[in-house]
Amino acid sequence: MSCHVCHHLLLLLLLLGVGVSAVEVLRPRGVPLSKRQFYEEGKPFTCLDGSRTIPFDRVNDDYCDCRDGSDEPGTAACPNGNFHCTNAGFKPAFIPSSRINDGICDCCDTTDEYNSGAACQNTCREMGRKEKESMQKMAEIAKEGFMLKQLLIQEAKRGLEDKKAKLVDVEVSKKDLEEKVEAMRTVKEAVEEPEKEAKGRHLKAWEEQKALINMEKDKARLAAVFLELDDDADGFISVTELLSHPELNPDSDDSFTEEEAQELLGGVDRVDPVGFEAVWNSIKEKYISEASTDTPAPAETPQEEMREPVPDNDSEQYPEDDIPEDDEEEDEEDEDDDTEDADYKAPPTVATPEKKDDDDEGAMPPYDQETQNLIDAAQKARDDFDEAERALREVDDQIKNLEKEISFDFGPNAEFAHLYNQCYELSTSEYIYRLCPFNRVSQKPKYGGSETNLGLWGKWAGPEDNIYSLMKYEQGTGCWQGPNRSTMVKLTCGKETVVTSTSEPSRCEYLMEFISPAICKEPSSLDLGLPPHTEL
Repeated sequence: MSCHVCHHLLLLLLLLGVGVSAVEVLRPRGVPLSKRQFYEEGKPFTCLDGSRTIPFDRVNDDYCDCRDGSDEPGTAACPNGNFHCTNAGFKPAFIPSSRINDGICDCCDTTDEYNSGAACQNTCREMGRKEKESMQKMAEIAKEGFMLKQLLIQEAKRGLEDKKAKLVDVEVSKKDLEEKVEAMRTVKEAVEEPEKEAKGRHLKAWEEQKALINMEKDKARLAAVFLELDDDADGFISVTELLSHPELNPDSDDSFTEEEAQELLGGVDRVDPVGFEAVWNSIKEKYISEASTDTPAPAETPQEEMREPVPDNDSEQYPEDDIPEDDEEEDEEDEDDDTEDADYKAPPTVATPEKKDDDDEGAMPPYDQETQNLIDAAQKARDDFDEAERALREVDDQIKNLEKEISFDFGPNAEFAHLYNQCYELSTSEYIYRLCPFNRVSQKPKYGGSETNLGLWGKWAGPEDNIYSLMKYEQGTGCWQGPNRSTMVKLTCGKETVVTSTSEPSRCEYLMEFISPAICKEPSSLDLGLPPHTEL
């Protein structure tokens, strides 16, 4: 509520309270006192628009002579005329001339129905009394609101001083934390180096151990393959014996010739165990053991392969939420079948050479105690460093928030500072509206559903002489084929801080009414020297 409005309210209270003059200034019916000088009885009347001059006896003669209707202020003759209601004891008003003597009482003093026969009663004094009571209430609210505003200003001033002091303390603690982080970094890097070296030695030893294991396995496999290929057990592997394994064909075609086999043997017709060692590296990747080819595949494997795709097909035909009831019963039967099948253990799958190698090698052995101690020390240093960095980030965030609050425009005297980090809700029949000043406005369905962003804090958007009377929130959730939602929050003076109403004057543009003592202006003192009401 602006100072101008407060002054107007108090002036009206004064006028209503001091009574009215007992002497009415004579003038033609329907003419306000402010225009009395244009209507002088006995002198020609000039239309107020200057279009023509007529004899005074043609004023209010129920015939429209002036284009602007100024010659008929007290009759309904002119369609564009206006009738002035004196309304002594209440507020003067203008009504269209067409309402004069229409049988409906428009003026509380009944002066508009002087010749209609309508049974009008003068209600001006009663309306004035009610208006006076209403204005007194509003003035009282403005007064109390302004007093609360002074408390908010004092509170904001103390809060600002506290924040500035806290900012100084936090900035000091930041320097300490920065030093601590660097110290922790140095410690971490110092203990990570021996950890890295010790883990490297352990890994190297494990790689060497694995290499020995693989070498022994390779030798064992070489000997086993030699025995498999040596069909006549003469201690040699011949070209003929090598041809019994077509997978060794270097060209991978259908024909494995003697020349190709002889080339694999190093250009000779046969090799002994020592010579086979030179051949082994070129054939071991392709060689398929006769034992694995002779072993028939487990009969149950195809059944498993046939059974497994069934759920996949079902899942493609029916989404999880839309499986027909009949299929659910079948699924239950299938589950029973699966349970019975689960009691049967399928033979173990033959591991690939690579997998078997991993199984033979096993997992890397645990670190020795000395290496583990180095790892534990390095991990502790990393944890301590991470904790120090986290604390430093928190302090940085604290500083940013404090600087933001200290520099933020919370009004000329920071009277709106108490709204920061607060939220206020209004519940309607369909939605719950939530206003978080200087942050965002949102709307959520009352009976379930996602929240809609009606705008993020933009700026103060009131007129130049009262800029803090409007808040603008913008860049909310986009409307379907429309703009982003936005909200204007209109602040009015009151003793409470509460959202009173919301509306959507235009598509995707919302208006919220918000009461707060922070917007209350200082009431003007009553000027008892003002003249009495003379609009008679």
